[in-house]
Amino acid sequence: MEIETTGGNHRRGRASYRYALLLGCTALITFPPVSSLAQETEDSGSITVLDAIVVDSDGGDDDARSIVATKTTGVGKMPADILETPATVSVITSKEIQERGAESIEQVVQYTAGVVTDFYGSDDRFDYFKIRGFAPFTYRDGLVIGRTWSGIREEPYAFERVEVLKGANSTGFGVSDPGGSVNYVTKTPRTERFGEVYGTGGSFKHKETGFDFGDNITKDDTLSYRLTGKFQRSDAEYDYSRDDENFIMGGLTWRPTDATSLTFVFDHLDKDGTPSGGGHPRFTDFDRDRFFGEPGYNYDTTNRNTYSVMFNHDFGNGLTFHSNARYSRADTGFGYAYVYDALGASDPSDTMADRIFFGGDGSNRQFVVDAHFLYEANFDQVESRTLVGVDHNKIKSENNNYALYPPIWGGTASGIDWENPVYSGVPGTIPPTTSRTNDQTTKAIYLQQDLTFFDKLTVSIGLRNDWLDLEERNRLAGTTATGDYSELSKRFGLSYKITNELAVFTSYAESVAPPSTGNEPTSGKQYEVGVKYRPDAFPALFSASVYDLTMENITTFEAPTYLPATVDKVRHRGIDLEAKAEITDNINLIAAYSYIDSRIVEDGDGQYDGKRFAQVPEHLASMWGTYTLEGNGTRGDMTFGLGARYTGSYYFDNANTRKSDGAVVFDAAFTYKIQENTTLQINASNLFDEKHIANDDGGAYYYNPGRTVYATLRQTW
Repeated sequence: MEIETTGGNHRRGRASYRYALLLGCTALITFPPVSSLAQETEDSGSITVLDAIVVDSDGGDDDARSIVATKTTGVGKMPADILETPATVSVITSKEIQERGAESIEQVVQYTAGVVTDFYGSDDRFDYFKIRGFAPFTYRDGLVIGRTWSGIREEPYAFERVEVLKGANSTGFGVSDPGGSVNYVTKTPRTERFGEVYGTGGSFKHKETGFDFGDNITKDDTLSYRLTGKFQRSDAEYDYSRDDENFIMGGLTWRPTDATSLTFVFDHLDKDGTPSGGGHPRFTDFDRDRFFGEPGYNYDTTNRNTYSVMFNHDFGNGLTFHSNARYSRADTGFGYAYVYDALGASDPSDTMADRIFFGGDGSNRQFVVDAHFLYEANFDQVESRTLVGVDHNKIKSENNNYALYPPIWGGTASGIDWENPVYSGVPGTIPPTTSRTNDQTTKAIYLQQDLTFFDKLTVSIGLRNDWLDLEERNRLAGTTATGDYSELSKRFGLSYKITNELAVFTSYAESVAPPSTGNEPTSGKQYEVGVKYRPDAFPALFSASVYDLTMENITTFEAPTYLPATVDKVRHRGIDLEAKAEITDNINLIAAYSYIDSRIVEDGDGQYDGKRFAQVPEHLASMWGTYTLEGNGTRGDMTFGLGARYTGSYYFDNANTRKSDGAVVFDAAFTYKIQENTTLQINASNLFDEKHIANDDGGAYYYNPGRTVYATLRQTW
């Protein structure tokens, strides 16, 4: 059997699409236990060896032309049909990313069910988002990168798609937290000539240009290339800020035979920005652009080089081999002053706010490689897919942090008068608070077995064992700590296709994440039941799921020092509803709703026992729709887009002493096709400039991002 790579569902007669849409809406409010990995075969006896599944790096869909994905590798190394996968997966295609004008990973995932973004407001150091209440691990082409917290802000233009897996699944890609994980799929060369170039300008002196093109080098398509780049110069929305970036990526693919391919990709990411506006004094209401940090000490830099190799070979008779490897080297640094004054403006006679000067620098070297075999066969009415693999991940890092506290805490950091700010300059000395080197090696072996009976019922089993070898050296104390762990994780899933359009599933999955030395690994588990509906009448996917997940041995970071602290256990029970549909040739719709019941559980009735986990709203909802008014010969197509995002109230701290207000933010887009391959696109984020406190760390306010308007002129070929 061969899965075609030409795109999603084919549009059949439109006469039945209203009926299919009605069934989809019904599926969104139904929660029975989803998926079977069925394959069509040609029987030549009692045992039939299946042809290899052929899946491009984008999962087998045409991500540039559809918002609805049908294939994914986001659950594990084994390519699968999303409808038949016993897990909840959301795929954001490159068409959706471009349509919504997403400039960051936070913006890419902000219309995804179960995902909360922007909860740190104007703090721009990392990609701040949570899946089902927990910070996710991220992967690139199935190879681990790390947690979003303290990680590098990725460039969305590098990726063909972003796959969001909900819930625990360490048996898939490896170490992770139970809330979910994100797999970035890199743009790689194609066997055709294509390309685009664009220019963007807009709010905060934003200037940006980019390109993405490729072609065959040889006439027989055995050698292809792709070159992608983005260059940006911009301010942020507050004074004394910048948001500059240089990104370049090149790839070569060699196909010596129809059964073998080898791809090499190099990319360079260089960011020069500012981490924060310093926050605003509590109990005040200044404009977002007011800056209470220190202009001479306000930087956030990233310099990273990444080298990736992807190899695939089909031995025939149902046996294929796949291997990915990546080496990356990153150097980062940041420094800024932020307001930390618990009383804020509660005393009108005191307009001086205390500040903390905080900075850090680090380097990270990572080599990670994965190799696995996939064997597919058919035994009468039973289809079997077996995947066996190993991976190896080696990380060496050095990290230093520096902090200078105000006099009230025994330091000499200068404060600032918020009514008449006078900047004091960079302090002569900011003492180190931590200086560590970390050496982490992870080795793993994994197995996944899928059995599909009568093209209806699929049983999926995943097993993985990770061996963690950790060494941490405290250079300030002159001490070294080590740790060795062996962790087994499991996943069991059942899925059943009621019809070719409707499937139900139930699953149990576990997760394990590497700890700091001296602590036990963070672990999690999730129970989930769900239903998915994909109509034949038009491209769409409707999904609904109910889950119960727990996470133990949790490390949290809270103000003012953001030093690690532990929580025994957090339990989240919730509901996710999501719809992506190309209802007609003119109307596309994306909708999502999530409910999370969050509870911290601590032995001995600790200080947080029974509280909600910080930055976890009880309700989330979003909707994005587009309508295309077709051209009439003298006028080109016009596409209008409008979206709304609702984030319910959430606590800023685990003690539940400070809480946000619920808020609705609107986004909009307009695209005009000037010529066949030339478009003008305008995107507005936070259209009505809605303002609310996204984070109150007990010492300052941080507001949600304000309105931005960008215009893009794009030429394709």
